[in-house]
Amino acid sequence: MQHVLVTGGAGFIGSNFVRHLLGAREDVQVVTYDLLTYAGSLENLRDLPRPERHRFVKGDVCDRAAVDAVLADHAIDTIVHFAAESHVDRSIAAPGEFIRTNVTGTFTLLEAARAAWRGRDGVRFHHVSTDEVYGSLAPDDPPVVESAAYAPRSPYAASKAASDHLVRAYATTYGLEVTISNCSNNYGPYQFPEKLVPLMIVNGALGKPLPVYGDGKQVRDWLHVEDHCAAILAILERGRPGETYHVGGGNQPTNLEVVEAICQLLDVRYPDAPHAPHRSLVTHVTDRPGHDRRYDLDCTKLERELGWHRRHGLADGLAATVAWYAQSGAWLAAIRDSDDYRRWIALNYGAR
Repeated sequence: MQHVLVTGGAGFIGSNFVRHLLGAREDVQVVTYDLLTYAGSLENLRDLPRPERHRFVKGDVCDRAAVDAVLADHAIDTIVHFAAESHVDRSIAAPGEFIRTNVTGTFTLLEAARAAWRGRDGVRFHHVSTDEVYGSLAPDDPPVVESAAYAPRSPYAASKAASDHLVRAYATTYGLEVTISNCSNNYGPYQFPEKLVPLMIVNGALGKPLPVYGDGKQVRDWLHVEDHCAAILAILERGRPGETYHVGGGNQPTNLEVVEAICQLLDVRYPDAPHAPHRSLVTHVTDRPGHDRRYDLDCTKLERELGWHRRHGLADGLAATVAWYAQSGAWLAAIRDSDDYRRWIALNYGAR
């Protein structure tokens, strides 16, 4: 692993991984490949450690010629594939974009890697996926293991399931050296404020309503993005080719409990805010269609085989995340003031 291509590397998890990889490995060159759509930004790649070992290339994962060029020009031997449309609500509103990026984009990358790496050893295609491909769990169901059947219930989850199947098919049919990781809900620095945690932080700090879908008792497993990045690096360094590994946060709060924890942190940070206590801003809104009730991943395989362990508990991770957003006013303002973000908030929450 000397020349690493990170697709979607200007997005939330991708940019954190670029930062983590550059800081952890002094022997790698990193190329970020990103189209810079609404959730990707060069601001996410500011102040990287050892920036001389990083290059940015703007490009579309569905553009085969551009992908071929970046693989050849930078002698890529490792692909870490984050690039994806990832917001369930957006997939309900515009599923075609998810099929294009998540399915066609993954197919394009696999074909390009197959052609570029034919006959080569020491290469790896790592595909980053989600717990949502397994569908919804009942309250007493055990955590999902890597061999569980897929049961996606949203256009987003279905598009990721399809891309997972493509990756495995290329390993079996063409001998492409691959690994896959399925992660739970990520949170942390640089997350676009349409997802639950940053949306609650940003709206709470501004005194705006905190929209909670339905009764708020949907259960998720919350993974700090830095722990996720460490897991992916462990898989690249020590993971067995052809294997899938689960990466989770080891917790099972309801969405409402997460929102209330954020409100308590905002109360401490802004005790004199006119809208305090921030819990008063919680507004239950109409639930999303087909909203999965619970996810939970069994991460035993990753822990036992690769020695990965979480460094962040949910309480300290949320506290650090609230602090980061409180100190990132310029980054947030650029997003909040964008026409796309305003349109999306109005579209998704205006009629609820």
